[in-house]
Amino acid sequence: MTEVQNRPDVALKVGRGRSLLRLSRPQQWHKAVMLFAAPEAAGLIDRPQVLLRAAVAAVAFTMLSIAVYAVNDVRDAPDDRRHPRKQFRPVASGALSPTVALVWGTCLGLGGLVLAAQVGLPTLALGLAYLTAQLLYVFGFKHVAVVDVVLVALGFVLRAAAGAAASRVPVSNWFLLVSLFGALFLVAGKRRAERGSATADARSRPVLAAYSSAWLDQLTTVAMLGTAMSYGLWAFQYLGDDVFRQLLVVSFLPFLTCLLRYGLLVSTGRGELPEHELFRDRVLVVAGLCWSVLVGAGLYLA
Repeated sequence: MTEVQNRPDVALKVGRGRSLLRLSRPQQWHKAVMLFAAPEAAGLIDRPQVLLRAAVAAVAFTMLSIAVYAVNDVRDAPDDRRHPRKQFRPVASGALSPTVALVWGTCLGLGGLVLAAQVGLPTLALGLAYLTAQLLYVFGFKHVAVVDVVLVALGFVLRAAAGAAASRVPVSNWFLLVSLFGALFLVAGKRRAERGSATADARSRPVLAAYSSAWLDQLTTVAMLGTAMSYGLWAFQYLGDDVFRQLLVVSFLPFLTCLLRYGLLVSTGRGELPEHELFRDRVLVVAGLCWSVLVGAGLYLA
């Protein structure tokens, strides 16, 4: 460490590397798991070729998301400096120049599209659609009520569809509906928590002023019901089937428990950081593990 500190050029590179990593939001990379959802639901994730193609698509979409984060942080830097938490982002804090951030984002965006093309033109098309939708969000639609929520949720649906396209597995309508309503449920909870947080949050995200608590509660309820019904219709189609397949029907109970528990957390003002809440609450963790075991057994032991 001392040797690095005595060499300003090395220290500068290390510092810039850390800033680029922070800009890339590694805490958000778990969203790439959506790329594995379709082959998992089809019971084909244990096939090496399917897993490999889904993994390539997951890396490609992670690169595309980093490109969007870079553009977003450059564009939002003035507002981020007034936010108690976002002021420490690399561009807002001055740790990275806007030029470096944009070059980094451009390189990863192009690289992500090239990588997506390696697993097929449909995956490339979905990658372009994802990048376009998210950039539209960054460049203005994040300030348009309702449209901002839809575009964020669309990002999850496009990830799920890209996983299906890359691994070449059929995707059911119920699967897409679960993805859409589930994403809307998380986004609604996030907006509700943001609206009830500090005044600085409202300044950095003006669209929050357009939402009433009552409307956000309605959206949360509709999204929860849509997610539960879509998943239930998918799972209950196996009722009376092979004994192991019927475990998918049983999986509805822990799935519903997760939805209701998270809805309870959202109602108490939590949900601004879904990735934290999902792994901090014991009931959610236990119910999620039970759901995973039941789904895995139902799909791969049948």
